[in-house]
Order: sequence, then C-alpha cells, then structure tokens
Amino acid sequence: MTLPIADRWFDRRTVDDAVTLLWEPYVISLMQCNIWHVAGRDHDLVIDTGMGVARLTDELADLVDKPVTAVATHSHGDHIGSHHEFSDVAIHPAEAADLESPYMQSLDPLIAFGEAGIASLEAAGYSLDAEHFVTALPTGMGLDDFRQHGATITRSIDEGDVFDLGDRHFEVLHLPGHSPGSIGLWEESTGTLFSGDAIYDGPLLDEASDSNIADYCATMERLLTLPVTVVHGGHDPSFGRARMHEIARSYLQRRS
Repeated sequence: MTLPIADRWFDRRTVDDAVTLLWEPYVISLMQCNIWHVAGRDHDLVIDTGMGVARLTDELADLVDKPVTAVATHSHGDHIGSHHEFSDVAIHPAEAADLESPYMQSLDPLIAFGEAGIASLEAAGYSLDAEHFVTALPTGMGLDDFRQHGATITRSIDEGDVFDLGDRHFEVLHLPGHSPGSIGLWEESTGTLFSGDAIYDGPLLDEASDSNIADYCATMERLLTLPVTVVHGGHDPSFGRARMHEIARSYLQRRS
C-alpha cells in the first residue's frame, strides 16, 4: 500500500505565552498523543513525545532555546516515540524498562496490539479499522522503516518530585491505573494539571495488560480533591474543573 507524503509532519497551537500543544495530524485518533512544550525562565519541559515517526526535536527548534527535559507521563508507544532524541529524560521507575526498550516496532495495529488488544480497544469505544497507525508518511520514509528507539533515562521521578523551571514549578503526582507508572505534573499556583492518560476527555482505557481498575478508581478519587483550573491531557481537548469532575465521577460510577 502506498500512502501520501506529508510535507509537514507536526501541527501546533499556542495555548498561552508558555504552553504550546503539538500533535501528529497524520496519526490515527487512537494514537494521536498531545505533545506539550512548557517554556520556563531557566528550563523547558516537553511532556510526552508522540509516535516518533518524524524527528520532534527538529519541529521544536524554534521553541526551545534553553535546557529541556523530556518527561514521559507513561511508557505507552503513542507517548514515547521521540524521547530518545533528548539528552535529559524523566519517567517513573515502574515504566523505565519500557522506555529503554519500546515495544512498538510496527505501524500495523495487528502486529502492535494483536487481535485481543484490538478487540479490547474497540470494546472501549475506539475504531481500529485502519490498516496502519498513520494516513501519510514523512518524505523519504516507507511503512517498513518505522521503529521506536530506546531512550537513555537520566531522571527517575516519583510522587512529590518537582520540576523547577525558574519561574514555574511542577510537582509530580503518581496517578496509577491506566498504567502502573502513570504520572501527572501539577502546578498548584495556577491550578494547571498535565495529566497524561490518567484523565482525558475521551474513552478511558483501564483493561490493558498493565492497567489496574482499583488503582484507577483511587486516582479518580484523588483528582476530585485537586483545585484544578485546567487539565491538559494526553489526548483530546483540554478542559476545566467541572468537566474533570464529570469524567472522574462517571468513571467511578461505572467501575464501582
């Protein structure tokens, strides 16, 4: 099968003076991760890095002019594809091995997830009738050229650790359930939460091989206590406290 060629692989939107959202428009919705760049006075963060089909650091060249840490909210393949491009990489220790040796080595959903995995995703509300994870390819790349590369981890992060950007401070929250090492980044002064896949405004996945429903329920209970102003999730649009409460309570009702 021949796919169209994409002249530009990433798209982006400026959220505010410090936050830019990037995404891969030619990646199917299930695997289209939100990539967040947060600019600080002294240090920047990149929160999740997408599939790694094209070089993210090339796309970020005009945004990053100081040291930057690439944070993985968890180790699923749609979130870690370009972490290997960064010299400073952080992840929770429960999922470090998967970042060092990524499982996703094909753009074929059947190869990546198997029949049982696809059935589970479809039962959760996602369509996987696409032949590939992408609808186009970057210039010079073939379908069989895709591989995810292991990253060198320089920082193991857990509950209570802080990323100091100089003028902004983000606390690590351990938010397991979707995966054992899922984390969020919480800025108390502004009520901003970068939540990864702990919570987002779409079908939540809690039946993967590394998921735990009891942990996910505890995470939802915890999120209900946070004085959130805005949630920037791992997928789908951002939302505020009222919507976060709706999503969390709906999940708890479904799983209680």
